[in-house]
Amino acid sequence: EEVEKKISETFFYNYEDIYSRPFVTEDSGIPINLLTLKHSFGYDCTRSVNLLLMESQTLMYIAGNQVVLLDLKTESQSYLRSSSGGGIGFITAHPTKQYFAVGEKGKKPNLIIYDYPSLRPYRILRGGTEEAYVFGDFNDAGTLLASVGSRPDYMLTIWDWKEEKIMLRSKAFSQDVYKVTFSADNEEQLTTSGTGHINACKLCHIAKKLNLLTLYTFSCKYLYIALNLILSWKEATNVISGTEWGNLLLWEGGLIKVELCRAGHKPCHSGPVSQLVLDEGGLITVGKDGVIRVWNFETIDAADSVDDTGLLEMEPMNELHVGRNVSLSFMSKVHDSGQPIWFAQDTNGAIWKLDLTFSNMTHDPECLYTFHSGRIEAMSVSPITYLMATTALDRSVRVYDFIGNSQLSVIKFKQGGTALTWAPCLVNPKGSLIAVGFEDGVVRIIEVYDPKGLPILAGQANTENAQINLKQAFKPHATAVTALAYEQNGNVFATGSKDKTVFFFAVEDEYKPIGFICVPGPVQALQWSPPSHVKSTLLILCENGFALQVPAPLPEEQDTVTTYHIKNLPTQYFHFHSIKSRIKLEEEIALREKRRQEKEKAKLEWIKQQQEMGEEIEEEPEEEPEEEPLPPLYIPEKPSPILCGFYSAPGKFWLSLGGYDSGFLYHCEFSSNDHRDDPENRQDEPFEVIPIENTDSNPIHQISFCTSRLLMFCGMQNGALRVYPLQDKDLSANTLKEYWSFNIHDNDYGQIQGICCSYDDKFLITCGGDGNIFTFNILSPEDVHKELKAKIPSPRSGLEKEKATEDIEDPNAYNIEEVKQKQEYERIMKEAEERKKKKREELIALRQEFIFLLQKNQELPKHMQLHREV
Repeated sequence: EEVEKKISETFFYNYEDIYSRPFVTEDSGIPINLLTLKHSFGYDCTRSVNLLLMESQTLMYIAGNQVVLLDLKTESQSYLRSSSGGGIGFITAHPTKQYFAVGEKGKKPNLIIYDYPSLRPYRILRGGTEEAYVFGDFNDAGTLLASVGSRPDYMLTIWDWKEEKIMLRSKAFSQDVYKVTFSADNEEQLTTSGTGHINACKLCHIAKKLNLLTLYTFSCKYLYIALNLILSWKEATNVISGTEWGNLLLWEGGLIKVELCRAGHKPCHSGPVSQLVLDEGGLITVGKDGVIRVWNFETIDAADSVDDTGLLEMEPMNELHVGRNVSLSFMSKVHDSGQPIWFAQDTNGAIWKLDLTFSNMTHDPECLYTFHSGRIEAMSVSPITYLMATTALDRSVRVYDFIGNSQLSVIKFKQGGTALTWAPCLVNPKGSLIAVGFEDGVVRIIEVYDPKGLPILAGQANTENAQINLKQAFKPHATAVTALAYEQNGNVFATGSKDKTVFFFAVEDEYKPIGFICVPGPVQALQWSPPSHVKSTLLILCENGFALQVPAPLPEEQDTVTTYHIKNLPTQYFHFHSIKSRIKLEEEIALREKRRQEKEKAKLEWIKQQQEMGEEIEEEPEEEPEEEPLPPLYIPEKPSPILCGFYSAPGKFWLSLGGYDSGFLYHCEFSSNDHRDDPENRQDEPFEVIPIENTDSNPIHQISFCTSRLLMFCGMQNGALRVYPLQDKDLSANTLKEYWSFNIHDNDYGQIQGICCSYDDKFLITCGGDGNIFTFNILSPEDVHKELKAKIPSPRSGLEKEKATEDIEDPNAYNIEEVKQKQEYERIMKEAEERKKKKREELIALRQEFIFLLQKNQELPKHMQLHREV
């Protein structure tokens, strides 16, 4: 028998050889360190398991294509890059905490075991799945690692990880699998769970090979249970799982034995149970309701139903209410000086430190960090210092100091934020004003200031770094605000919405409505013309393929007595007509012509060679092979969505589209004589197109420029960041051939939502659909001066004496036009009532006069009286 080669215990890979680097076009001369990651501000808290503790002072979590290691003492971060650049699926710790595993995403991804605390790659496991790892678990001895893959293969793999060997491969199930765990008291058994199923298996050796024996599979598709929580014991025949409705299910031999609830048939948790943990003889359940309960495990093990309901009532031994608006998804335990400490992941955007000792010395829950929950909707940077602001549907607006790597302040509202822009210096020289749009159509003007600049009241010291104050709230729209833009000279402020309107405001100390216009589709973006253009115009991009250009409306020219609707604003339209199919057809014709010419050339050369050799050539008519018919022209039924765009010259603009028309940047122009046409019937084509490499199914969602316009930053659908150096500030096919690209956000759901350059072009910030916010040094970190500091604006004089601004909290409140229409209706009704009242008074007077005349008539002698019938 061959003696198998064993990998040395002391062997390590070199991290420098395996981590993914930016892509740079060959021979472009673009430095690979054009951007270097500076800091990660966000937290992907909506992942089911995204928190790992190696020891009490170091937190680990996944942020896009990085694993972030956060030192709780120093607040510093270090990063491990994915090796594929395709993202990261899971992280899990070895029982000894000496190693941790990182399961990646991408084509045939790696599963890498890192040493801790050196962070050196110790083993690389290959060939365990096709596209992504979703979960992994070490057995208690730490000798085996089980991993499970995503679609299409859902592959369960058991690894002898120290030898990088696959011990066993088996299809886990035919539907989404969320979890694989080794049995709590028998390492030869493991359980997988996922959409509507539990699969319990036993590892057994047959003919020196490890085999997987399925003990039972129980499908519960009719109950619609997403079984992503499981604990198994007793030869894997006993399994306990959580449910969406908050109760616990005890399974035995593939059947539900009993459903556990609290007294009075109250559920164990008010909402889904997100984690089950066996700890020191107790079963800990973690709920989305923000409550942690500890149950007697022996009682659960012996549980049996007592009546036809199948429910068994029991009460927890202990419980901890972590806080209001808390939604726990996962906890992890470590020991600090011999004491157990739990850290919890809150899907509402927080990390908690918890004490579950349940004694009279127990510490209260401590919220260590707060973040946005879910996708970042919008971001903007200060025009004068190193501050940035973000908003999301979690109803918060957050302000960060991105040079000091800290979150300064948070303000919460009743509705989610959907748009945000920092007011330019012309509007506010201090750089303290931020405009924020919300999902209910409200726009709020908030101001950031340093409270240390306020007069100190007796016994109240201002210790906070920054505070946010609501300055003004108004409601221009009926639905979500999607775009906000200040005119270059700072006189006009425009807001766009999904309700297909754009509203204009005169920028004063208090914003005054000028009026609104209706547009053909939901507004995607607004951009005012740059100062280099003679006329000040607004470019309006609609989701459904329309672009419009309008001049800034003048407040004095608008009649707003009865309505704010501006009907006479000169508007130019561009209705995008797809030309991608024609471009592809022309490319195919050119390719076929090129092939034909090459074939003809080769034939002529062959004839020439034959003639030189003195051979006679008989011309035989060649049968031309039948060519495939050319593909027909295709125009998508539903217009491709406009994703972003920007002015290139007066009346000209570039567009990036999604859907069928992705893959190009389109140069478009408004025609000068189009005021009378019906916009819906228009079919406008771009006059120039630039193909963009590898964007057919990965369109550009965000485009931004540095101040000098020599760098163009593009945010991609797959979370990648691209940089195009522009030599002459103009776009052309040549300038967009060479680029720098880096996969930074999650490749599946980390679409870049915003890109901003700092006011001095030293830093770049990106935010994404994965809840992550990254800052980068532009060029190398050596160029960044350490003395740079963010300056928080000083407060306005008299701010402390002002009354709190009245906010609009009711999502069904009338918008500005509805208020105007209501006022107009009330005015008309009042006038009508007044006319009615006047008429009634006239009628009463006439009636009284008539009665008086009747009486006079009666008093006359009979022969002089007038008869009523006459």
